[in-house]
Amino acid sequence: MIDVRKFAQQGIHLAGDVPVSGMERLAAESLNSDQATVAAVLEFGVDEERHRLIRGTADCSVQVTCQRCLEPVEVALHADINLAIVWDEEKAKQLVKSLDPLIVGEGPADLYAIIEDELLLELPIASYHDHDCIAQTSFGEEVEDTGAKSSNPFQVLEQLKGSPKS
Repeated sequence: MIDVRKFAQQGIHLAGDVPVSGMERLAAESLNSDQATVAAVLEFGVDEERHRLIRGTADCSVQVTCQRCLEPVEVALHADINLAIVWDEEKAKQLVKSLDPLIVGEGPADLYAIIEDELLLELPIASYHDHDCIAQTSFGEEVEDTGAKSSNPFQVLEQLKGSPKS
């Protein structure tokens, strides 16, 4: 927990590794293992327009489930962090498009949650191995074509209507 406004005023620079196990939403919802670490670099500061900013990157390699074969696959995540610290929704609407708002009320903000939110946005919708991972298996017996013409289910209706098709 940190005071992001104070860090921005002081121009603090943070760099280090954050365990994924400390990011409950990311670890519980998406990953096969929470043993990964996130290499994070964050710079707090104030820009020319007096916006308090958090800029930096977060990088990690996580293990998720392949959507084709249901086996684990490594996915590299890279998040570019470019946040402006604001008090409320109204201030967030006034920001330029290049800045994402980080709405922080009174009190400290959770640094892990900030990094976790950015990484959650970087997770792919569906993850796959780079190679063809689906095994070609045959389920059941092959059906032979007997050459018999299948009957039309609407043939009875045609007969009842009295207008057979020629």
